[in-house]
Amino acid sequence: MSKEKNKVEAITPINEDFARWYTDIVINAELIDYSSVKGCVILRPYGYAIWENIQKILDGMFKKTGHQNVCMPIFIPESLLQKEKDHVEGFAPEVAWVTHGGTEELAERFCVRPTSETLFCDHYAHIIHSYRDLPKLYNQWCSVVRWEKTTRPFLRSREFLWQEGHTMHETADEAVAETERMLNVYREFCEKYLMIPVLAGRKTETEKFAGAEATYTIEALMHDGKALQSGTSHYFGDGFAKAFGIQFLGRTNELQTPFQTSWGMSTRIVGAIIMTHGDDNGLILPPAIAPTQVVIVPVAQHKEGVLEKANEFKTRLEDKFRVELDDSDNSPGWKYAQHEMRGVPIRLEIGPRDIEAGNCVLVRRDTGDKVTVSLDNLEESIEEQLDALAANIYQRALENRERRTKDCPDFDALEAAVAKDLGFYNAMWCGDAECEARLKEKLDISSRCIPFEQKELSDRCVVCGRPAHHMVTWGKAY
Repeated sequence: MSKEKNKVEAITPINEDFARWYTDIVINAELIDYSSVKGCVILRPYGYAIWENIQKILDGMFKKTGHQNVCMPIFIPESLLQKEKDHVEGFAPEVAWVTHGGTEELAERFCVRPTSETLFCDHYAHIIHSYRDLPKLYNQWCSVVRWEKTTRPFLRSREFLWQEGHTMHETADEAVAETERMLNVYREFCEKYLMIPVLAGRKTETEKFAGAEATYTIEALMHDGKALQSGTSHYFGDGFAKAFGIQFLGRTNELQTPFQTSWGMSTRIVGAIIMTHGDDNGLILPPAIAPTQVVIVPVAQHKEGVLEKANEFKTRLEDKFRVELDDSDNSPGWKYAQHEMRGVPIRLEIGPRDIEAGNCVLVRRDTGDKVTVSLDNLEESIEEQLDALAANIYQRALENRERRTKDCPDFDALEAAVAKDLGFYNAMWCGDAECEARLKEKLDISSRCIPFEQKELSDRCVVCGRPAHHMVTWGKAY
């Protein structure tokens, strides 16, 4: 037990070393373990359960918007990958190649998919013949491989889990609408279920996805002031379709080329949950995706009737909530610390006196506040506490973002803001990639997005002084 207690206490304070704090949590909360394959991690049951809950909610949202799940191969022939020039050049440094099958060298190399646009296009060329075949609204849940040089659990690894949507449309307007619609799905998911406020906008030409005409993004601000790209949606126009010879007979009996989108969210979002809501005691999980929403901790469980009552509560509550009963022989204090570290939203304490009084105690993970509630209204009380926790952690994250967002009308103001604190920096931009590169070189910040909600901070570019075209949100990013 002493070994486990030390593990609970082994979390570096968040303001002492944020990177170490993050690593301590993912290890001690048993989210991941390091594998023998460098740059790849093992998702342990608790970490994978979080992803399963994310997947379940998102998958339901996709299906409500008419999307169907499919499964593509993991291998992409090199000739297929080469069909779209910008796409292959963008991914070339990260591609892992298969050169042998058994002991024989392959006639053509296969890449292990870094993303699946080419596979979907190859398939669409076989099945799209008429405007009646459109739209094609497909999604797949899978893993992809990108040979990253520097890795970090959830945030960047050589193999990771994600979903990737790939759709084809009759017109450009329909495809653009799909691109925006799916970005809004991600935005709603983050803000409604993960309780993470996000900034939505369009990526600059430099930062957009390889092969895309436009990339839209949601950006979240972590507790330490760094940005995390949390979901992206891409409009490809008809470039991929032309490269793959995809044509259909249109409504005027003429051959046309369809228009394409893709969009994705990965296990990186688990890292966002940790770094947005966690504290010195460990995880704080939003109720919607917490593997355990309520943990029942019997107090003085050796006394007659306590464990029986705790089991009765578990049976009573598990139809409405994800419930765990901790009837281990560890002390209540150890259990409290353990479940706090794992981010369980509500702890239900029940002991002999509570049973006698017809009450129990609910403890919220975010504030530590305790409330004594009647057993007659237990379900309603738990629901209220879960809702209050969710609202509170969203508000805390929003306040952190607002406090760290600075409007910078000129370069001096931008330089001073970057030197003072990490965060989002709003500044005007002329649209020239050279100015974008100069900010990265001089201040080590990158463009996060051109927000949909624009403000005119001045009429001049913060770098060169020429007329500005957009307000851009800049920042340091994971």
